Amino acid sequence: MAHRRRAIAIKPGPHAVPLPLLALALASFGIGTTEFVIMGLLPQLATTLDVSIPAAGQLVSGYALGVTVGAPIVAIATAPLRRKTALLVLMALFIAGNFCCAIAPNYALLMAARVLTAFCHGAFFGTAAVVAADLVPRERRAQALSLVFAGLTLANVFGVPFGTALGQWAGWRATFWAVCAIGVVALAAIAALVHDGRDYVPPRILTELRVLRRFQVQLTMLVSTVCSASLFSVFTYIAPLLQTRAGLSPHMVTVALLLFGAGITIGNLAGGRLADWKLLPSVIMTLVASIAVLLAFIPASRFPAASMMTLFLWGIIVFALVPPLQYRVVQQAAEAPNMASTLNQGAFNLGNAAGAWIGGLVVPTAWSYGGLPVVGAVLALAALLLTVWAHLGERRAA
Repeated sequence: MAHRRRAIAIKPGPHAVPLPLLALALASFGIGTTEFVIMGLLPQLATTLDVSIPAAGQLVSGYALGVTVGAPIVAIATAPLRRKTALLVLMALFIAGNFCCAIAPNYALLMAARVLTAFCHGAFFGTAAVVAADLVPRERRAQALSLVFAGLTLANVFGVPFGTALGQWAGWRATFWAVCAIGVVALAAIAALVHDGRDYVPPRILTELRVLRRFQVQLTMLVSTVCSASLFSVFTYIAPLLQTRAGLSPHMVTVALLLFGAGITIGNLAGGRLADWKLLPSVIMTLVASIAVLLAFIPASRFPAASMMTLFLWGIIVFALVPPLQYRVVQQAAEAPNMASTLNQGAFNLGNAAGAWIGGLVVPTAWSYGGLPVVGAVLALAALLLTVWAHLGERRAA
């Protein structure tokens, strides 16, 4: 009996990972996999659905725009719900969307199913960020957010390669069935492990909207959009860039992308720690490093080994921005953070689409792929200036 009492008295250490964070990370892994695995399945989708590769590629853009458009709609729809209930509803929507993808008989319905799935993305990460921040002490909140987003980064390292391999072996529909299974497990984990505080009352929708009028909230969302545009102005075209400039084979491009995936996983966790140390100063330092690496990528992209190592380093730096910017929105909208946190996810995805569009304007010019890192650096510089503006405004207010 004494042994039993001692076992019951054992408590997690101060730095133990709360189990609800693992449930949220698992859901994040599933969402990240379904978002990015489509890129590896384009040839099979194009052949099966009798469309061109570029048309199949629009399924990527459709998802990103679905996140951007869906974020405010779903944020308003879920605002009256308790956070756990909202997460369960969003995971149910995720499962339903991937189920529709798996059974879609044609391209149009697959596109509609992808947009349906995307609607849960922004609201899930927005709500999950707020829940994660409430699970830990204030000095570890950005790290908690980085653990949730770790599922998204690990999806690029494990989920996308395995999902692509499964699609090549058993057909692309099998990949969506597998993602449905991940969603079911994540939903069960959230149901069992995530809990609202007993005294938690969902904020009024007018309070949520009033918070969005704050200049610092809007400025942080703008920084999120520009940072994401900087990333995707280059990364959208990274495969042809590496093949044409560094002479990498398709197989080595895959290796380079795995290195990038490992880099963003490391950077995501490092960004959480940096943000808990100094929030806006860490964003400023990271953006300076991002500009330097992008400019170094111009000559490095001419050499296979140098281009791959620079890509790995860039992955670390660029994803170290995600947890701080997400936490910054939650912090500035502290009384009613759900909608602001959700809309910041829409801001990231708006940057995804804008960056891909801007990069697409550069590729046909005389600069071609060699000009993309310059564009990325210019956008990172714009994000840096906006962040310095936010930091100076915060210091004046203090």
